[in-house]
Amino acid sequence: MSAAPSPLDFPQIARRLVAWHRKHQRAMPWRTGPAGARDPYAVWVSEVMAQQTRLETVQAYFRRWMARFPTVEALAQADLQEVLKLWEGLGYYARARNLHRAAQLVVEQHGGRLPADRKALLALPGIGEYTVGAILSMAFGQAEPLLDGNVKRVLSRLADLDRPIQEAATLKELWSLARELVQAGPADQAGLVNEGLMELGSLVCTPKAPDCPACPLADLCLAAQRGVQAQRPVTRPRRRTPHYQVTAAVIWQGEPYRSRLLIAQRPETGMLGGLWEFPGGKLEPEDPDLVACLRREIQEELGMAIAVGAPIAQVKHAYSHFRITLHAFHARPVQGEPQAIGCADWRWVRLEDLDAFPFPVTDQKIIRALQEGRAQRDGK
Repeated sequence: MSAAPSPLDFPQIARRLVAWHRKHQRAMPWRTGPAGARDPYAVWVSEVMAQQTRLETVQAYFRRWMARFPTVEALAQADLQEVLKLWEGLGYYARARNLHRAAQLVVEQHGGRLPADRKALLALPGIGEYTVGAILSMAFGQAEPLLDGNVKRVLSRLADLDRPIQEAATLKELWSLARELVQAGPADQAGLVNEGLMELGSLVCTPKAPDCPACPLADLCLAAQRGVQAQRPVTRPRRRTPHYQVTAAVIWQGEPYRSRLLIAQRPETGMLGGLWEFPGGKLEPEDPDLVACLRREIQEELGMAIAVGAPIAQVKHAYSHFRITLHAFHARPVQGEPQAIGCADWRWVRLEDLDAFPFPVTDQKIIRALQEGRAQRDGK
């Protein structure tokens, strides 16, 4: 049984989106040409960076990235550690690793040019349906849809969808609406339609306070007509976010601040893969306290026994699905030499050398605490 046709006026919505976007679009460094005829590589990088990240934050990262890796070939030839260092602070580091690997495959398989083909793009690491839609519509002018958080919200209100947005059936309907809309737009303007949808969701059709009087689609929006726009999209209640206590050791070879310290590299696969950190781990139920936890973690990760000293810093951080409080301590080796047991690599380095390595945000805060501690010790 086929779904009932949508009551939405897709051609009219598309025309208004294009006209509104041309007038109101924000200047962004990757918008160097009209949507539909942009550099595919720049579109790709900007859209990957923008996933889970505010555009205001993305701009500076994008400029630095394109200055260092202006082409697919430049990215493919780069060392992964340099790639991760340039990405440092953006989070979700699998995005950077996938960009790097995909660039290598584009050079090997497609002569350094991103293919204008859905199947070929989906075969590349880190490229899913959303990114395919962005690249094909904004770089190649193809009438391909995309769904991000903004687009889901706008379409949910336009069509007044009253089912949870996380449900598979709702997502399927949203993809159908997005495709119908982008195909109803003016010829070769799919990129403008898609970008207009995202921009409208970001600037006008916002999550908590949609500015319906300023919306070019208000009289075409079913939720606005029915006065339920604030209740759309429907979402399931959020689960309680778990919180973990985590420890980290700054292990000095000799006198703190005047000797080398130990850093460990996380395995390339998995969370924060390839980044460097101060070794440690999560407090487990069998650990009597944080100090005991840290001793156990260093033994399991590096095969070393340590003496734990004074605390350095306490860092709170929220990831997508959990929160942590990271407790960092001074430490010194008591027995054993470092071994890469639960890590990919390890090094003894000086405090001033840490800027050469990519670290997670939490460890960057520990580094700043160490730099402040040295400055106080030296009387600066």
